[in-house]
Parts: sequence; C-alpha cells; structure tokens
Amino acid sequence: MSMDELLETIRAFDGVLELAPDESSAFPAIAWGDHFFYYAPDGQVPTREQPYATIVTKNYPDDALSGLDEPDRWRLNIHVGTDVFIELVGEAPRSEAGTWDYAATDMVLPHPVYRGQGWVSIVNPGASTHGLAAGLLRQAHEAAHRRAARRSASTRPNAAPGQG
Repeated sequence: MSMDELLETIRAFDGVLELAPDESSAFPAIAWGDHFFYYAPDGQVPTREQPYATIVTKNYPDDALSGLDEPDRWRLNIHVGTDVFIELVGEAPRSEAGTWDYAATDMVLPHPVYRGQGWVSIVNPGASTHGLAAGLLRQAHEAAHRRAARRSASTRPNAAPGQG
C-alpha cells in the first residue's frame, strides 16, 4: 500500500479534516510532510480533540525507534483504544511493553511513544496490513464522529418540552 493509496482511502471518509503542514503553513518545520486526521465536517480543527490517525514521514526528537529518517519509510499511527489494542498486540496499552522491533515494516505494532493512550502503528503498510489498516482507520474515524456527536449534544441548549 503506497502512502498515496492510504491518503485516498482516508480522504474518502465523510467529514474528514486533513492537516498536511508544509513550508507555506504556520506549523513548525518538524511537522512538514506529515498528515493529521480529524473528524471535523465543519472544516475546523476540534479544540479539545487529538487526531484519530496520523502519518509521519520522519523521526521526531522523542520518537526515533521506527527508523523513519531512512529513505522511503513512513508510519501510519491510529488511535484504536484499549480493547482493540489488546486484540491486535496481545498486551494492555499501559502494561510494561514487551520486546518490539518498532522498525519492522507491514506489521501492527504498539505505537513507540503513545501506546499508553491506545495507539498502534504500522511502518510502511503493505500486503499484510492493507485491509486491516483500512478497517482500523474507518473504526477510528467513526469513533471520532461519535465523540463529536456527544460533545455537540452536551453543548446544545435543552429544548423546552414539546419542542425539538
């Protein structure tokens, strides 16, 4: 699966907002070339919500275990929550991490930094993880949609009896 194919899949989700910082944006240079995905049908980045998925194309100062500074390497990161995380990696997100090769490609791995928050990662998704990655992205997008709906419902003024 190429990054372009993956981006095409994500961009087809209803209500998706993609941030793709580059040198013309106000974002710091470290984020240039990466992609951040939110459920935001109004086109505005949610103020109290993290992205539900990201694609990173380089090492960050606190996140270099995936070897993303090597040519043609990138990593898909998806927030899957506790239950799915356990199903996928066989460990609880907040448990002491097992021994993982975070640079392995085309494998679902705990995120090297954000595993405790229920994130998984796949370096260079390929034939082994293509379908799974697409399904996990769909689930993460739908979960973000549900969270947005709950937030919206909790901030709406109560309708008077018989109205609404």
